[in-house]
Amino acid sequence: MLQQVEYRGWKNNLLLTNGEVELVVTLDVGPRVVAYRLPGGVNVMKNYDEQMGGTGEAEWQIRGGHRFWLAPEDLTRTYFPDNRPVEFTPDGELAVTVVAPPEAEYGVQKRMHLQLHPTGTKCDVTLTVTNTGVTDTELAPWGPTVMAPGGVEVIPLPAKSPHPGHVSNAKSPADYAPNQELILWPFFDFADSRWSFGKKYLLLRQDATKGPTKLGLAHRVGWVGYVNAGTLFVKRFDYRDGAVYPDRGTRYQTFSNEDMLEMETVGEFGTLRPGESATLVEQWELFGNVPAIATEADVDRVVLPLIK
Repeated sequence: MLQQVEYRGWKNNLLLTNGEVELVVTLDVGPRVVAYRLPGGVNVMKNYDEQMGGTGEAEWQIRGGHRFWLAPEDLTRTYFPDNRPVEFTPDGELAVTVVAPPEAEYGVQKRMHLQLHPTGTKCDVTLTVTNTGVTDTELAPWGPTVMAPGGVEVIPLPAKSPHPGHVSNAKSPADYAPNQELILWPFFDFADSRWSFGKKYLLLRQDATKGPTKLGLAHRVGWVGYVNAGTLFVKRFDYRDGAVYPDRGTRYQTFSNEDMLEMETVGEFGTLRPGESATLVEQWELFGNVPAIATEADVDRVVLPLIK
């Protein structure tokens, strides 16, 4: 079902639901998904109370929810104020395309396609940016999702393999080569107690007493999760070998501060000629009645059976 509703001060919003999951996208600014929840459940996304219902601000507003950014991060184009009304086109009762006005200053236009599955809680999310200018432009589509505070993020790591020891035990040079990338921002600290670096997972706990932290990964495993208030949010995405990803090769980035935790997919970096587009695809899913997690053993026991 697709219907127009009011939401937290905005008069024009769309509610998509199949009876098992609900998604709210506002039409007064954006494109921006502002809520994703189980029926009767809590919104897994952060909403900044003081920014709800606002439009037309001169500066970019974080607001919360899922937004559409352009990478790599800069001081201008990335922070374009997406504070204007958007147009929408329904695609049946379970899908909609939301299109922002062209950003004349940078020659780009963004569209977000949201598709609920007929049953279950999955939502397919497609972000498309088109070069509407007259010259080439370099960019990558970027999909940060701002999660509500208080949860624990799960980032699975590639399977471990032993050091081959003597060269005669190695099948190829790859047995001695690195197989994963970890990209660190200047405000990241290995001594930060929010992080747990385990054998199978990275865990990041959102903490209302701590400021910014961020890292990125190439991340070929294909999923990340966030457990909070009895709900597991899962974000799935692919990795293409040979692709160029921004920020030293990050396909996935995560950021947290006192207010929230962001789960960010980043698309392929490239040059768009006038009229060309770039796309970023991810899939969301929710699970309810999920116990709290604190350790790798908890992830194996609670999260992994749901992911599989």
